[in-house]
Amino acid sequence: MKKFNIYNVRRIHFVGIGGIGISSIARMFLLKGKRVSGSDASDSEVVKELVRQGAKVKIGHKKENLGPKTDLLIHSIAVPKNNPELIEAKRHKIKTLTYPEVLGLISKNHFTVAVSGTHGKTTTTAMLAKIFIDAGLKPTAIVGSLLKKEKSNFIAGDGEFFIVEACEYKRSFLNLEPKILVVTNIDNDHLDYYKDLKGIQKAFSELVSKIPKNGFLVCNSGNPQIKPLLKSAKCQVINYAKVKENFKLKFPGSHNMENAKAASSAGQIVGIKEKEIVRSLENFSGTWRRFDFKGKTKKGALIYDDYAHHPTEIKTTLKSFRGKFPKKRLIVVFQPHLFSRTKLLLGEFAKSFGDADKVIVAPIYAAREKEDKTISSEILAEKIKKRGGAALALENFEKIADYLMAHTGKNDLIITMGAGDVYKVAGKLTN
Repeated sequence: MKKFNIYNVRRIHFVGIGGIGISSIARMFLLKGKRVSGSDASDSEVVKELVRQGAKVKIGHKKENLGPKTDLLIHSIAVPKNNPELIEAKRHKIKTLTYPEVLGLISKNHFTVAVSGTHGKTTTTAMLAKIFIDAGLKPTAIVGSLLKKEKSNFIAGDGEFFIVEACEYKRSFLNLEPKILVVTNIDNDHLDYYKDLKGIQKAFSELVSKIPKNGFLVCNSGNPQIKPLLKSAKCQVINYAKVKENFKLKFPGSHNMENAKAASSAGQIVGIKEKEIVRSLENFSGTWRRFDFKGKTKKGALIYDDYAHHPTEIKTTLKSFRGKFPKKRLIVVFQPHLFSRTKLLLGEFAKSFGDADKVIVAPIYAAREKEDKTISSEILAEKIKKRGGAALALENFEKIADYLMAHTGKNDLIITMGAGDVYKVAGKLTN
């Protein structure tokens, strides 16, 4: 049987093309001159940019979206098996691959530097991409957000290195073949799939076991959540916690300093000089939706947007905001991401807003899930109030924007927060 070569295909269709990960592969094929089409449940800035680059995108999923001459269909792992385009592709015997499977195929042909972890992997991946680019190594890079300078989640390079964000959801990262693996941390998340922390650690251990003997595991080896992984390592372990450099980063937070130390350690493995790494990190401007300043309201309130959607991330991010703006009233507009995550971590969510003066909870962003009426934004708001916080739930973005315009001024800092589309609130306020 002839071996499948992903680079030989001419027409590729993407189901869920607006996803921050899968859109990077669409960009890659567009840059290679392939014919790219796709579909998504809703329009977005990511979709609009792909269209500007030449992709043909339909909003909504229909079997008619799939062209008769399609060579390959690539889909997000969140796409259900009964998706009409997926069914149509199988009916016509069109090759289908998931986004993680495509990453695996790319990984096999490169020296892969994979960045994994429950928190911080996007920022660390972006930092590494900048370090390698500045060093003239011409990496190919896929980041789980848009790099601010390049305004893209995909960097095309013709060097040997492939820098990629490695997602643990449904063990997606096991498709990769890492020569260097960075593990930032491990925490309770995706409990709808893993059930508990041990399940998550087991998946990470499987990934660590894939690193060859001449490869490297970069982690904080003293972290109790990471220690169990070390048993699976047959490679050299680099403890990034030993890095003494205090980088003068453009954005605050001890967590970002940890990300920088991890990126620095990985960069030094391939021979990049420490001085060059420091220069790259101190000029790193961040990524979209990470401590992202959006502007001011008409009354002078500052508006920031952040992707934090897990209790640990929320707590850490708000601590950073509080440290940078000690005299501002912090108002958080939080959009819970997934019914299952909100329900399973309800108590932890309620405790994570300690640095906020007020929390406005938006409706839960369902994403891949069906509605669960046993959990809601109102329940979360009540839980926050029981812990002594000030919180209320509002039913849509329009009402949230109206409330903020009426109740905030120049002494306030508004943070839109979550992994869904809550950033649209920031857009309404700045407009």
